[in-house]
Amino acid sequence: MTADQLKDIISAGLPCEHLTLEGDGRHWYATIVSAEFEGKRAIQRHQRVYATLGDKMQRDEVHALSMKTFTPAEWTAAQTA
Repeated sequence: MTADQLKDIISAGLPCEHLTLEGDGRHWYATIVSAEFEGKRAIQRHQRVYATLGDKMQRDEVHALSMKTFTPAEWTAAQTA
């Protein structure tokens, strides 16, 4: 899987204001900003992202995904800090 393919999958299932991906085709690191994360704890945010992948992790199309998730306000604050 390429970074563009993974970005397309995530952004098709989750409206993202910002989404970056780095990785080697199996191990990925994502930074995701979405208003859908408002009021959710980190685990709930991660579960929401994993839901966009469907069974791609079970089928090992995506072996590992580490992520930082932000609301738009959190992202703005992080950029100015």
